[in-house]
Amino acid sequence: MNKELIKLIETQINKELESSYLYLNIANFYASKALDGFASWFRKQAHEEIEHAEKFIKFLGENDVAFKLFDVTAHNEEFADLKEPLHLQLKHEKYVTSLINAIMDKAVEVKDYASISFLKWFIDEQVEEELNAKELIDKIEILGTEGLGLYQLNKELGKR
Repeated sequence: MNKELIKLIETQINKELESSYLYLNIANFYASKALDGFASWFRKQAHEEIEHAEKFIKFLGENDVAFKLFDVTAHNEEFADLKEPLHLQLKHEKYVTSLINAIMDKAVEVKDYASISFLKWFIDEQVEEELNAKELIDKIEILGTEGLGLYQLNKELGKR
């Protein structure tokens, strides 16, 4: 496997784990506001990011590639209001999409068809991730950050 492609995938493993930390921090923020549905939704999101990292790790292993794991940056952002974490999530997912696209660009450049096939799942997943983040923002804009609307959204998110 191409060394530059391996490096991009190693970096992506790290970014998926960092995403998990980010979403755990957001979950903790919402839990501190007694929004258990939001907290549960983001904890599940955090676990999903770990699963993404594991998919990359498995892919490298199945291709007999020795690779490195990097230190994961902790996320301790503080949020001014209930909407801020949702906007951060969307911004972050767009960033992750750009990273996945860069890996795909390299795989196409070096004609690594196995990697291209593998990466298609992540391309589709990022479309879904960005859509979910955008929909959460839309819902909180419509329903509001207090009262019955917030209660209903919190309850809906807890069912994920």
